[in-house]
Amino acid sequence: MKPTTRGTLAAVVTGVAAAAATMGTAGSAAAAGTVPVPVPLDGAATALRMELPHLGAELPLLRPGAPEGPRYATGHLLPERTLPQLPLSAGLPGLDARSPLPHVLGDGRFDHVGIDAPASDVHALAPGLSADAPLTAPNGDHFGLPSTKLPEAGVLAPVLRTMAGGNLTTGPGL
Repeated sequence: MKPTTRGTLAAVVTGVAAAAATMGTAGSAAAAGTVPVPVPLDGAATALRMELPHLGAELPLLRPGAPEGPRYATGHLLPERTLPQLPLSAGLPGLDARSPLPHVLGDGRFDHVGIDAPASDVHALAPGLSADAPLTAPNGDHFGLPSTKLPEAGVLAPVLRTMAGGNLTTGPGL
């Protein structure tokens, strides 16, 4: 086999392997709801000949939901939710960091300090609008014509629910 054919075949095999690995990672990330983001510092640690922190993160994927439809109420001409609230589900980003700490007395050993804050779910509702017309339903006392009333308008407040947590650790060794 010629060297150019071997090089082309190696490039094709490498590309197919990378595409297969990417598709496998994307599918598992979409199922999990977060995408892991490692921060590679190994090359810098080798070049500088020192211990560097270990860093990693998790980024959440935004998942929009279906809004609730308008609900009709007795005595109102317009539905309760003129502009419905849009639900969104995502997460707070996660963090995994571990850093070496030298001993105070300088005996050459290291301790570590670390923080682990896993990604947590966030559920939110966008603001909405509720309004009613300045007319009532048809009234039999007025020959089937609607009566007038004061118009009504209201803003549905946004809602945000989450529970974040984390651990701060220290100890001997890296």
